Amino acid sequence: MTQTLGIDFGTSNTAAAVLVGGRTHLIEIEPGRTSLPTSVFFDYERKVTTYGSVANAALIEGREGRFMRALKSVLGTPLMREKRQIAYEQLTLIEVVARFLRTVKERAEVSTGATFDKALSGRPVRFHSADDARNAQAEVDLREAYMVAGFSEVAFMYEPEAAALAAGPLAKGKLGLIVDIGGGTSDFSIFERDGDETQIIASHGVRVGGTDFDKAISVAQVMPLLGHGAEIKNEMGPGTHTAPNGIYNDLASWEKIPFLYTAEMRRTATLFHKLGVQPELFKRLSDVLELELGHDIAFAVEAGKIRVNAPDAQDAAIDLRVIEKQLWARMTARDLTQILHGHAVTIKTAALETLQMAGISQDEIGQIVFVGGSSLMHVVERAMVDLFPLAVLERTEAFTAVADGLAIAATRST
Repeated sequence: MTQTLGIDFGTSNTAAAVLVGGRTHLIEIEPGRTSLPTSVFFDYERKVTTYGSVANAALIEGREGRFMRALKSVLGTPLMREKRQIAYEQLTLIEVVARFLRTVKERAEVSTGATFDKALSGRPVRFHSADDARNAQAEVDLREAYMVAGFSEVAFMYEPEAAALAAGPLAKGKLGLIVDIGGGTSDFSIFERDGDETQIIASHGVRVGGTDFDKAISVAQVMPLLGHGAEIKNEMGPGTHTAPNGIYNDLASWEKIPFLYTAEMRRTATLFHKLGVQPELFKRLSDVLELELGHDIAFAVEAGKIRVNAPDAQDAAIDLRVIEKQLWARMTARDLTQILHGHAVTIKTAALETLQMAGISQDEIGQIVFVGGSSLMHVVERAMVDLFPLAVLERTEAFTAVADGLAIAATRST
């Protein structure tokens, strides 16, 4: 039996779904799980590539290899087509994404007994907010990855529009708003219902998401412990200069971390250690690059973010003992709100722009459907409540709505 597979290819997690007996069915693509971390690990010693939770575990266990995550954020950039040495072979990032998607395809086929030659893939409304050329190229890149993965055909659907198909009923005379905050993008769709039919009125998106939240937290709370903002003595003559921001911004970015592990970067960190006014800070930076601990830090930041965002949490700490014994970065709920304020404003503005595109007022929105793990951040909820104080908030399908909607749409399109 040949079917179209609905794939929610996410920056942080990926899910696949089909319609069975008129109901959506999330496919088990890891043992006991219906989502797969969008992670890849090239194991140097075993010369194998692992995916998902197994890839995450290999990193945490400290296996020798190259870890990659958030590859969706690189779509549309020249990095996707650069042939580079990754572990034991030369690959482009399109080939890396294709291997991940092939794994999803094969596991879905094993789990269901069906053959999936076609895919309906979710995509953000805007891969890149301010660059039309990169935004278009991102879909070209992703389409090619699906073809290399073994699909004969792929169609794309905006992720918030897919989520709207799976949303519950609306109050009479009211409209719904999908607020889809993913790992790399924030997307919005305004929709209405006519019986069982869903009509999309407007969709909009911006390039800011959970990985941007993580980056902001890391730069503010963690990177100063590695020398960010600290002074370095001039090599020639008196005086000092501030450590350059670039290396820290990249070290705080999920998708850029693997490209920092070069001899040149390690030499730079060693020089900072030698000339630093506070050499112990730059020693940590040097150790992080030498031991390739960037993703360990990123996971620690993500875990700290989740802890401090928990109900009634007032503070938490980011566990950095992988770098140095007893090293922690404290973060309060107030710190988190301040750090993410700019991103919250961007998301709030984009929601208002979606209303303007639809030509409707705020009081016409009767239901807000939160989609994506990052939509559950307090700063996002507060931003939406400020705009739509009377709207009903719906969070129950935050992690599955896009995949469910893609399964519904895939059946309708075949």
